[in-house]
Amino acid sequence: MRKTAAALAALGLAVLGVSATATTAHAGPICNSKWPGNNNRDGMVRAWQLNDCSGIYLGGTQSWDSDWGNSSGPFQGNDDNRASSVMNSGYVGDFDIVAFYRLPGYGGGYACLAPDELFADKLSDNYFTNDDPVDNRISSHRWVNSCSNLLT
Repeated sequence: MRKTAAALAALGLAVLGVSATATTAHAGPICNSKWPGNNNRDGMVRAWQLNDCSGIYLGGTQSWDSDWGNSSGPFQGNDDNRASSVMNSGYVGDFDIVAFYRLPGYGGGYACLAPDELFADKLSDNYFTNDDPVDNRISSHRWVNSCSNLLT
């Protein structure tokens, strides 16, 4: 029973963790300057090496990427386990939530960023469903229509 309660609490933190950060993340001046605007959504998920959408731009895509560390797909090589801020300027509708995963192949724990959250400018405040910190630990992502009951 205790493990179930802990797992549910962790799931709530992981699912809401990015939300909580994103609510206050709008104060990030660099992320704010890079946000395309609600009327100019471009269907992209983006990631940066440092907080507040700064440092090395790791990449952006409208598609999924099952392995940020391989040599194919929108994120490659050194992009794996390197993101400290992310943005969701995806189109609003079906499959508009970005699920970020701890491991390649959409494995390990996950954390989500909904389109109305815009961005998370400091991933060190967030945890995957497996209790690992999100900062510098994203290895894959995909677009989903719900952040509950994702298989990992």
